[in-house]
Amino acid sequence: MIEVRNLTKKYGDRMAVNGISFTVNRGEILGFLGQNGAGKTTTMKVLTCFMAATSGTASVAGYDVFENPLEVKKRIGYLPETPPLYLELLVSEYLSFVADLKNIPSKQRKSRMDVVLEQCHLTDVRHRLIGNLSKGYRQRVGLAQALMHDPEVLILDEPTIGLDPKQVSEARALIKSLRAQKTVIYSTHILSEVAATCDRIIVIDAGKIVAQEAINSLGATGAVTKTEIIVQKMNDQLISAIKEIRGVKNVHPISNGANRIIVESEAREDLMAEISRAVVNQNVGLIRMSPVHLALEEYYLDLIGGRRTTT
Repeated sequence: MIEVRNLTKKYGDRMAVNGISFTVNRGEILGFLGQNGAGKTTTMKVLTCFMAATSGTASVAGYDVFENPLEVKKRIGYLPETPPLYLELLVSEYLSFVADLKNIPSKQRKSRMDVVLEQCHLTDVRHRLIGNLSKGYRQRVGLAQALMHDPEVLILDEPTIGLDPKQVSEARALIKSLRAQKTVIYSTHILSEVAATCDRIIVIDAGKIVAQEAINSLGATGAVTKTEIIVQKMNDQLISAIKEIRGVKNVHPISNGANRIIVESEAREDLMAEISRAVVNQNVGLIRMSPVHLALEEYYLDLIGGRRTTT
């Protein structure tokens, strides 16, 4: 659905996006993570045809964003970090204006507006001035305009900014309800929202992608880099045997009555098998060996802190 290859964007001498490549499948919800200035918003602006790239290619639903921008815009709903609102209009007037811009047939406008107002929990304020709404409601109006033409792709830049906890929960439920119906790229700094909503994450730092990982139902990344081993007897020979295995980064024995060891290693099946053989050969009574998923927040901070290397 979305394909990006070697995308680069420079502002003068500053490299905002540096040769990134990724794909997003139809029906997937992708969390786009990174610090302020990492290149997230620039990438989104290129994908939505608001900005030209310096080099590289990008396509949406098979249409090149540089060669066929109008076709791309027909298929994308975009919520920028600051929603494009007209404060002097009523909510219904604004959405009617958006319908005009997006060439929604007149026979479909009322029904489409009713659906979007219901989805974004705006029905009760449809006849109020946008300028008199709270920031949270304005954010919802911005999301409504992105959904108005029922696009195949949604690109959302910080969609829950300014929402209270109840509204955040509603926005999360709405985005999750779109799974399999739409392809979504979802940028946010709220990692709990990513864990609860997204299928996969991309982490961008200093204009480069430093990680692409799946997220399981517990909100942890799919990259297992820690393994918990519980044995009946702990000894120094066991620790040494594990440390000598190529691919093992660190070993942490934990003496809490359970004889536990945490092994940090490369996430490879053959390596896990080699570690288990080493434990069995030490005759220490292997009780359990299980992966420890790295919490999303820990994983993210580790990446942008520069302590993890990726390929």
